[in-house]
Amino acid sequence: MPTIQTQVPLPPLKDLTDDNITENTVIVNNQSSSPRLRYLFNRLVTHLHDFAREVRLSEEEWIAAIMFLTACGQICTDTRQEFILLSDVLGLSCLVDAMNHPKPANGTAGTVLGPFHTHDALEFEQGESICSSGKGEPALVRCKVTDTSGNPLAGVSVDIWETDETGHYDTQYADRAGPDCRGILTTDREGRITFKAIRPVSYPIPHDGPVGKLLERLGRHPYRPAHMHFKFIKDGFDVLVTSLYIRGDAYETTDAVFGVKSSLIVDLEHISDEDLAQEYELSPEDWLLEYDFVLVSDQEATELKIKNAERALKTLGVTVAVVDGLPIDAIE
Repeated sequence: MPTIQTQVPLPPLKDLTDDNITENTVIVNNQSSSPRLRYLFNRLVTHLHDFAREVRLSEEEWIAAIMFLTACGQICTDTRQEFILLSDVLGLSCLVDAMNHPKPANGTAGTVLGPFHTHDALEFEQGESICSSGKGEPALVRCKVTDTSGNPLAGVSVDIWETDETGHYDTQYADRAGPDCRGILTTDREGRITFKAIRPVSYPIPHDGPVGKLLERLGRHPYRPAHMHFKFIKDGFDVLVTSLYIRGDAYETTDAVFGVKSSLIVDLEHISDEDLAQEYELSPEDWLLEYDFVLVSDQEATELKIKNAERALKTLGVTVAVVDGLPIDAIE
């Protein structure tokens, strides 16, 4: 039998109790050559065990949790990610986004990606509609993209997606033939994009699965306020995933996935200007959505990430090495 080489002296893994199981598990996990992986799993085990001790986790609850996670995995498909949905409703997605994509005061706030982004969106020219004919109430969307100094950014890839007028994304239809109510545009030399879409509507997140049943047990509703998703990509800049929310929506302050930020709430007005409406073959009574987005450079984001990490760890009373804004286990 081959000899197992370890980086740390292993304790005899026997006679383990609720008092010593945690420290022994941590020691065993310290064999990884990755300082970051060691830190992640050591903290995971510590917090997980402490949670179980604090709530005095029963066997019935432990089994129920395992069966719940099993059901989440079983319902996942290429177009449905129940675990992202679970992360969203637990507020974890919001937290991870905020930590990984920090913004200075004048940077556009980020928000959750959600489970309905795809990689098959088609590219559109300025002024074209990302929605097929007959969908919802027509809307003209005009946006400008700049850096934090106010300079317009040309060549930014802008991925947009929204539901149809019934509150369903294209991926929720069994007979989906291709992408709809989603598309990709590229900013012009003035950092602008203009496209046609439809007025966003509020809708429930998928609640026919385990996450929906969890919300019901918690006494929570599954609704999201009306919004339109955006994802901005340009070399040298931190990726921005965000959404614009329509002011006055019934779920504006109780979003099921905690995505709403005050700075992302916008007023939806009628186009009114007959010349503008005619230019895009719309009616003056159709809707107009306008917003200026500000991207943060990679350097700005990295500096903020490191600063925020050091401050957060100090507040938590944690003393560890920090590399590129990420705490690691420095034990060699």
